[in-house]
Amino acid sequence: MNIDIRAHASYIPYSAQKVRRLVDMVRGKKAVEAQNILKFAPQSASTPLLKLIDSALANAEENFGVNRDDLFIYQIYANEAPTRKWRKFGARGRFKPWLRRSSHITVVLRETE
Repeated sequence: MNIDIRAHASYIPYSAQKVRRLVDMVRGKKAVEAQNILKFAPQSASTPLLKLIDSALANAEENFGVNRDDLFIYQIYANEAPTRKWRKFGARGRFKPWLRRSSHITVVLRETE
């Protein structure tokens, strides 16, 4: 019987498109290996993703008693969150909107057989 260990982060202030680049790099990897990949990734969106994987590993150890070396990333995805619309005023009374996008990230870990 496989136990799914979940962690979810909401309203991360990076666009889902930018987070998905990192998500694709770590999908299917061992959890410890994914931590090492994200530690050295140059993208700034790797910081909240690394914290989320750390949280999922802590959930696994504390709540289920599973060793972190036995876990791999079963599912990971980033969905779009609400977009904040900011005003920037242009020349001749025009309005230029700035779209500040955000995302929701979900991680599901599973134990290897």
